[in-house]
Amino acid sequence: MKFRHLLMLPLLRDHAAMLAPMTDAMITPPTTSAGPRLDGDSLEDASAFVRAAGLIIDEVTDSRVTGHMELGPDHLTPWGIVHGGVYSTAVESAASVGASTAVRGRGEVAVGLTNTTHYFRSLTAGRVLVEATALYQGRTQQLWRVDITDETGRLIAHGEVRLQNVAAMSRT
Repeated sequence: MKFRHLLMLPLLRDHAAMLAPMTDAMITPPTTSAGPRLDGDSLEDASAFVRAAGLIIDEVTDSRVTGHMELGPDHLTPWGIVHGGVYSTAVESAASVGASTAVRGRGEVAVGLTNTTHYFRSLTAGRVLVEATALYQGRTQQLWRVDITDETGRLIAHGEVRLQNVAAMSRT
């Protein structure tokens, strides 16, 4: 086994030598920098990606968000079950809306730093309920818990999102 790794070392050195002349500008795509906007009142203004996930917000306070999703064919993997990314998107969206609501009065928005979503049951369709609650709301960061349940109350997915409170930019 050690011998096989030794054979790969020259290949790695050659590969590194080929990449050495490349500059960051050559390998890093250009980005545009714009801060998050303060005027994001609803998910209707969100990107097509977020809208396609289908989270409908029912209630928003500084420490709690409730909503629901009608899951169907557009949410499925090729294997016929709801894609985990749909749940992760709902977790991030619900937590972000609630956390941003909590700091809006300070001219800030909350942006996700980490999203850990666990999946417990597979679904093929149906209505799920989304409930996000603040676990911690500090001056610079927040932690939110989000549970996604079916209509019988069974836990389908659970997530936690850590968010950073940052200054918002107004739309001009």
